[in-house]
Amino acid sequence: MAAEKKTYAGSCHCGRVRFEVQTDLATVLACNCSYCSRVAHLLTFVPAANFKLLAGEEALAEYLFNRKHIHHQFCSRCGIRAFGYGNGPDGQEMRSVNVRCLDGVDLDALTIAHFDGKNR
Repeated sequence: MAAEKKTYAGSCHCGRVRFEVQTDLATVLACNCSYCSRVAHLLTFVPAANFKLLAGEEALAEYLFNRKHIHHQFCSRCGIRAFGYGNGPDGQEMRSVNVRCLDGVDLDALTIAHFDGKNR
């Protein structure tokens, strides 16, 4: 049976950047690339339509690296990297959301898939 999609509230640490995302959290990705491993991301990917920035657009700063395909967003006040955006393999606009920034998620209950971004 497929996991049910829910709407989760999320934010940076200081609360300046707030958002909602609709996702099922069926599988969460842990990437070992130089960026994700240093910031301890646990990621879920959703279509852009399933993500809504509620507050803090003016507080966002951006980091691009490597192929510069993913626009890593972070709060300019507290530094938390809550989400990013780019295009998926099919060309559709996507959001990557750091599951650690979502309210009420039991991280120990998640199925975590490991992605070898270091060797891509």
